[in-house]
Amino acid sequence: MTGRTEPELELVRRATPIVAPGAVLALAIGAAVGGWGTGWSAAIGVAVVTLNFVASGVSMARAARISLMALAAVGMSGWVVRLGLIVGLMFLLNGFGWFSPLAFGLAVVPATLVLLALEMRLLARGRGQELVLLPTATEEATQ
Repeated sequence: MTGRTEPELELVRRATPIVAPGAVLALAIGAAVGGWGTGWSAAIGVAVVTLNFVASGVSMARAARISLMALAAVGMSGWVVRLGLIVGLMFLLNGFGWFSPLAFGLAVVPATLVLLALEMRLLARGRGQELVLLPTATEEATQ
């Protein structure tokens, strides 16, 4: 794997530094609007978006090392698994009196949009263009 850049992991590495300020901002705004429970709910929402992004990047990078078929399988089904985990987490957190599903959701939407905008910016600046698809053993045997 030396010399091969993994663009998925590079995107994760470049995007994660904005998490702490985003979570603190969500905590502060939520606490100012509805109290500490609302603030913590919003901060958890930002953390969940980040963990989802990291899980996506890491799983895509690992699948890309295996094969294009594995990459396609992870790309097509990984989001369903992660979405199920997020919904399960929401149901779990909803059992706590301090948790605010509204604040959680209102933090998830802008955090997702900011993360997508950052990802698009990185991709537009050429991140990922060094991706080289290595031939599989089957392709090498036929050449």
